[in-house]
Amino acid sequence: MPFSSTVSGHSESKAAKAPAQYEWMNDGSETFVFTSESVNEGHPDKLCDQVSDAVLDACLKQDVNSRVACETATKTGMIMILGEITTKAKVDYEKVVRDTLKQVGYDSKDKGMDYRTVNVIVAIEAQSPDIAHGVHMNQDGTTKSLDEIGAGDQGHMFGYATDETECMMPLTHLLATELGHELTRVRKSGVLSWVRPDGKTQVVVRYKKGANGEMIPLHIHAILISTQHDETVDNEKIQTDLITKVIDPIMAKYGKTTDGKSLYDTNTKITTNPSGRFVIGGPHGDAGLTGRKIIIDTYGGWGAHGGGAFSGKDPTKVDRSAAYMCRWMAKSLIEGKMAKRVLVQVSYAIGVPAPMSVFVDTYGSGDDRKCEDALYRTFNMNAGRLVENLGLKQPIYQASAAYGHFGRPDVNFPWENPKALVTDTNAKYQTKPHVIEFADQKQA
Repeated sequence: MPFSSTVSGHSESKAAKAPAQYEWMNDGSETFVFTSESVNEGHPDKLCDQVSDAVLDACLKQDVNSRVACETATKTGMIMILGEITTKAKVDYEKVVRDTLKQVGYDSKDKGMDYRTVNVIVAIEAQSPDIAHGVHMNQDGTTKSLDEIGAGDQGHMFGYATDETECMMPLTHLLATELGHELTRVRKSGVLSWVRPDGKTQVVVRYKKGANGEMIPLHIHAILISTQHDETVDNEKIQTDLITKVIDPIMAKYGKTTDGKSLYDTNTKITTNPSGRFVIGGPHGDAGLTGRKIIIDTYGGWGAHGGGAFSGKDPTKVDRSAAYMCRWMAKSLIEGKMAKRVLVQVSYAIGVPAPMSVFVDTYGSGDDRKCEDALYRTFNMNAGRLVENLGLKQPIYQASAAYGHFGRPDVNFPWENPKALVTDTNAKYQTKPHVIEFADQKQA
């Protein structure tokens, strides 16, 4: 039989035998399929995210008040960091860049880059004093208090959570991310020595919408992995190894409902390296830039995104810190049984401490306005306070720069720990609610 890059029920797979008939096919359910993708840490864009956050962490390790806005760009034989940094830290930026490349696995030109010989360009300037005075400095040069610190920029940020998985992340995103992470683990451990750093994953899940607005996963419809590889391996071995060493283990661990029912079976379509050859990869294959994988970084296409990237930004930049707070709030609402699925939005103006707006959408799975009220009473959303409350001045960011910022089973980020909600309507507000209040009118 000729080789096919797409198979169902591979002979060496441990996928469960598909039933003769799925229950949901005959119960009148309206179903749909949804896709999320991820990329490995060796992908050029993700490489740039990691370098930018490695620079941020290096600054924060020596000076927790560092102001960092670091971008990274890379192509064959070169990598450049550029941006604005104001810090008391003494950082060897070139060493930080090379150490990050080495950690990812770029140690040979054959793989797309060699950390020892790559040309490292540093173009860093100090932060604009106009921004500093608007955000954290008084005009007399003193530092503003936590309640006075303003947002580092304008913008609107989102957080999302769902009860379809234990980590309150969409199943499509969780699976795509974990497949990529496992691909890296088998490469670094030597289990699959032919795997190179660059790679992408994609997962399609069939869902139905529950009666209360929740998302119910029904079946893992399709899985796609494209991985960079060396010259020695053929496509048949790539397929067999990826199914048995990467896909099967991850599906056994995560490819199931919250009550343990497997969603991965012999009807799941698996596609491996459909282009046929992926030897040239990394920055040699494609240019990379910080901030080009913002959907992979968040919820895999579910919920919404304000458009601002995370990596390379210190926590005064609400693009990052407020997005973390929104996830914290969304997860707290799910944990508090106030919703089964929820989207939270906040917005800020540069230099202004308090948010301009707060919005909650439970997709019909809860009471939106009661959820908003609970958030106002539970969370101090002022820009300075949210940084303090989440402990965001610590050097924790490089770990977030690959395999997602949310729902990580391998890293305990502070925004992933739900907070007990204050639902007592007589309790004090931590953030002033945004009610209608004009000169001659007031909301009841």
